[in-house]
Amino acid sequence: MTDADYMREALRVAAHARGRTSPNPLVGAVIVKDGRIVGEGWHRKAGTPHAEVHALAMAGELARGATLYVTLEPCAHYGRTGPCAKAVAEAGVKRAVIAMSDPNPLVAGKGIEMLRQAGVEVEVGLLAREAARLNEVFLLWIERQRPFVLLKAAMSLDGKIATAAGDSRWISGEESRARVHLWRDEYDGIMAGIGTVLADNPSLTARLPDGTGRNPVRIIVDSQARTPPGAKVVQDGLARTVIAVTEAAPAERVSALAEAGAEILRAGRGPQVDLVMLLHELARQEITSVLVEGGGTLNYSMLEAGLVDKVAMFVAPKLLGGRSAKTPVEGMGFQRLNEAAELTELTAQGLEGDMLLTGYVKNAKMPLWLRLPGEQAGK
Repeated sequence: MTDADYMREALRVAAHARGRTSPNPLVGAVIVKDGRIVGEGWHRKAGTPHAEVHALAMAGELARGATLYVTLEPCAHYGRTGPCAKAVAEAGVKRAVIAMSDPNPLVAGKGIEMLRQAGVEVEVGLLAREAARLNEVFLLWIERQRPFVLLKAAMSLDGKIATAAGDSRWISGEESRARVHLWRDEYDGIMAGIGTVLADNPSLTARLPDGTGRNPVRIIVDSQARTPPGAKVVQDGLARTVIAVTEAAPAERVSALAEAGAEILRAGRGPQVDLVMLLHELARQEITSVLVEGGGTLNYSMLEAGLVDKVAMFVAPKLLGGRSAKTPVEGMGFQRLNEAAELTELTAQGLEGDMLLTGYVKNAKMPLWLRLPGEQAGK
């Protein structure tokens, strides 16, 4: 096996904890000695041992003189846990192959330097793009101090999200809806507009077949605090619910929602919620990723503000028609073609008749993994 093969194994095990490590990154580690994997591990949850610690514990004395493959630079500071770079050096690891450095200012090269100072041979950059793609949420949260945003919508082949009469259940198929619940389980927050709440009274929870789904924080964009205190997102107690309002929201409505158990977040003076302010506040609360399941108005507002990083569009093989039928992106609309939200890195996947199209928004800053040079060749 080559260096690249071992790093791919580290990336594979890192993904086991997808959706569980926030606000920490996904990290996998593999220890190899004499051509044999003697230890591997992955970070499972913030506040628990990091990937390197798990791998070192499995390897034991075999770590001495071995090579460590790790998907992100080992930390060098005392936080919720001790510095992994120190543990790696003390275990006698001879060589460390690191996919990419950690942009977190608390780390940012310090772990690499600690290893080199201890006499460990360090190589950085193997499969860096793959490692950055795996941690696109963490990297964007660190770089821009706001959550990574995935905008999801389901539409008919002619671009409608509901019939002219408002019937929208269900445009997409069962497998497509199951995929959405997996995303809800993985993302820290789920965002919807007040129009969706008033029209559908959704729960916005993760409903997985085995019942193990982790419910995201529910974020309702509601400038005038029109959410009914009896709405499911307020009353069901299944997850935190944050209602974003403006300073202009009627005080009695705000008080009623707070008394019913919702958390009120004031973002802007009005008339609309300041979405930039909202996302920065969510990031401060260590909400590192948000799944937007809004209607056409919220979707346009997020795109127009340049706050969407990735789009996932389920396209069902149905033609609905209707001049007044709603579409995934409404609002004022982009007036010129060169202003449109254009996607790059577009992929297509079939899901029981539906087509899932995903891509990154080109007129937003490119995700870090797209800006990295090609990875080094495996040895």
